[in-house]
Amino acid sequence: MVATRASVGDTLRTVGTALAPVAARGVIVRRPWVMAAAERMDADHRLVRTLQRLRARYGPAPLRLRVPGRSVVLVLDAADVDDVLARSPEPFATATPEKRGALAHFQPGNVLISHGADRADRRRFTESVLEPERPLHHLAEPMVGVVRQEAADLLGHHGLLDWDTLATTWMRIVRRVVLGDSARDDAELTELLARLRGAANWSLAHPGRPRLRAEFLDRLRERLATADPGSLGAVVTETPVTARTRPVEQVPQWLFAFDPAGIATFRALALLATHPAELDAARSELAGHGPDAPRDLPGLRAAVLESVRLWPTTPAILRETTTPTELGGRTLPARTLVVVLTPFFHRDDQRLPDADRFAPQLWRDGGPPTGLVPFSAGPAICPGRSVVQFVASTFLAAVLEHHDVRLDAGPPLGPERPLPGTLDPYRLRFTVTRR
Repeated sequence: MVATRASVGDTLRTVGTALAPVAARGVIVRRPWVMAAAERMDADHRLVRTLQRLRARYGPAPLRLRVPGRSVVLVLDAADVDDVLARSPEPFATATPEKRGALAHFQPGNVLISHGADRADRRRFTESVLEPERPLHHLAEPMVGVVRQEAADLLGHHGLLDWDTLATTWMRIVRRVVLGDSARDDAELTELLARLRGAANWSLAHPGRPRLRAEFLDRLRERLATADPGSLGAVVTETPVTARTRPVEQVPQWLFAFDPAGIATFRALALLATHPAELDAARSELAGHGPDAPRDLPGLRAAVLESVRLWPTTPAILRETTTPTELGGRTLPARTLVVVLTPFFHRDDQRLPDADRFAPQLWRDGGPPTGLVPFSAGPAICPGRSVVQFVASTFLAAVLEHHDVRLDAGPPLGPERPLPGTLDPYRLRFTVTRR
């Protein structure tokens, strides 16, 4: 059976209230003014309501939108989300034209936009460096030192913490973790990547900046050649490669992915600052350990995961069918774009009792419900997920262990009310005081 087609009106409503707002916020780098507008409109709650209405009208099977010149299917069932991700990258390829058009601006040979033998080789290399199956990377000890040192410097100079202040410290941490201490103050490298990501927001509509990309990759190549011991860059130089690997083009994704990780960490701090019971539980796991010892902190990891569940940093997961493929009892033609809008599955209050609550227990009580995919899932799951969660939870520990944090700016948050569907991180501000 072929996928049911949405009406023209429902397609337009879906584009207007779900797809366009997600794209407008910036798929590759966030646009702060759009994020502010999205928070005022509570955009992701509107997205959830739109998809709930589609599911009620057409059923939970994949729904084909009426998009001229492109076969586009919207996933409406959580079980189908897991199925699509479990069968990636074949027949649900990660390298969609839309994704290639965006990421090729700064990493044309990256694993995310590769397929077949190229992808297999680059995935092997990436996993060898990032060690996604280990909660504590073998470089966890130097990572802890970096995070705690930068957090101490931040807290020693600032009693007020806003996004701009946090972002400066966060990117220093990222450069040191990825490339070593010598790259700490290389803000120009980060700025080059930011400019390329800005162009990538427009995907195929932007002609690209090949000279800027070459300058960025040359600078990154030089940094990797001299990466300090104890950094991921040093591991890159020690990891076997082939002619397919293109190791330099795998690294920009790590720098890029740490940016939304900073947003998730900042939002997690807002959640913990406004939920006393969860904050006390998280602090309890900090007791009895040396401050510089690498620690798996499941409570703080759960807070980070909840931040990404409540406000996904990857709001749209895209796949493209490589052959005619069955999904949810429907046959999808080859080259169908399959769209998973994660805010819908993460905040579907018709399916999740705690959809609009801070519920870190979701990540500790036998695993999350079907359809919760903060770092994707299946064979193409984010290979940096463990490193990101470790760095984020270690940073939160460094802030919360000896400091009280009060949220001074942003929407009202707390256990007494449903959490907003959209949270603009750029207007959050905290007062931090020594305990």
